[in-house]
Amino acid sequence: MNIEAFFRTHRYLVEHTSAPVRRTLMDEIDWSHRMIGIKGTRGIGKTTFLLQYARENFDLEDKQCLYVNMNNFYFQGRGIADFAGDFYHRGGRVLLIDQVFKQPDWSKELRRCYDLYPGLKIVFTGSSVMRLKDENPELNGIVKSYNLRGFSFREFLNLLTDNNFKPYTLEEVLADHEHIVKQILPKVSPRKYFQDYIHHGFYPFFQEHRNYSENLLKTMNMMTEVDILLVKQIELKYLTKIKKLFYQIAEQGPKAPNVSKLAQDIQTSRATVMNYIKYLTDARLLNMIYPVGEEFPKKPSKVMLHNSNLLYAIYPIHVEKQDAMETFFVNSLWKDHKVNQEGRNKFYTVDEKLKFVICDATMPHAHYAPDTIYARYNTEVGKGNLIPLWLLGFLY
Repeated sequence: MNIEAFFRTHRYLVEHTSAPVRRTLMDEIDWSHRMIGIKGTRGIGKTTFLLQYARENFDLEDKQCLYVNMNNFYFQGRGIADFAGDFYHRGGRVLLIDQVFKQPDWSKELRRCYDLYPGLKIVFTGSSVMRLKDENPELNGIVKSYNLRGFSFREFLNLLTDNNFKPYTLEEVLADHEHIVKQILPKVSPRKYFQDYIHHGFYPFFQEHRNYSENLLKTMNMMTEVDILLVKQIELKYLTKIKKLFYQIAEQGPKAPNVSKLAQDIQTSRATVMNYIKYLTDARLLNMIYPVGEEFPKKPSKVMLHNSNLLYAIYPIHVEKQDAMETFFVNSLWKDHKVNQEGRNKFYTVDEKLKFVICDATMPHAHYAPDTIYARYNTEVGKGNLIPLWLLGFLY
């Protein structure tokens, strides 16, 4: 197959890619590295991200940069290293590889590229289920890996209202939220958009004109059927167990899992249930919350869905507003912060020092403790240690 065909596809895709929101990750990556891995779940915009990088950094006719997708059957018969060699010897300098794990031996192949072609930079995408460092020793020390996340509330708001709000750190929000809110409110009313974001704003495909829930369900099925099974090398016969487990956890709402009962229900051992929960967490379908100082394989104090959009897709569960708001809170902080919770406590501990309570601003609250931060929904403004919950959607 002629490499020109790949260049034609590259040109077409880069020219027709629509990326109305510039993702913050674009500026967080250290692009000087020669081997960069971008992990993220299905439907989160990894392909668009690679094409956007090509568009921002290379002229359309510049053959120093090439995007290839490992879904192409051509690569079943030809290794990445071999192909990369051809590209490199023709003056290629940046190879963007989508869906890298579709290629058998992909990590050995990438290692060969790294050793053989010193002037070549490779940026590849893979499933969030991949454990780059643990399972692929050949890449140890040479890959810089990053996570591409779903849209933050800020990115969603910028897209829908044509604003260009910048992100804030948690420290800035806590110290200065009253002032920050005053800069945002004249331009937009976050409250008008917040419930839409909670319902369908996390995955970029909400912009496509088709049923979002159907699309999300399809994505969730692909995550379990392809990503977990393929990457973790699990036999197909266990798929129904994993799906059933996921549904039962979703149905129970955010709480401590009864591992013995779940094991009984899906007819497997407790250890296997914990492994499945871990796989679903790696796939970004669940989040496990632990008490401070504890981690997997111990039992978490709470398991919740990874983002609030998932709550609405698993029909016909009635979504409790409080659950959706806590899910939003954990998902917004999860990128750069540690979120813990003890079994019976109402509050979350962030970075092992800050106490957060998520509450409804319209409900009477007996007592606000001075050592606790109250992130409140159903309001646009805050005061002191009462902050508006939506503003935590501006952390990235």
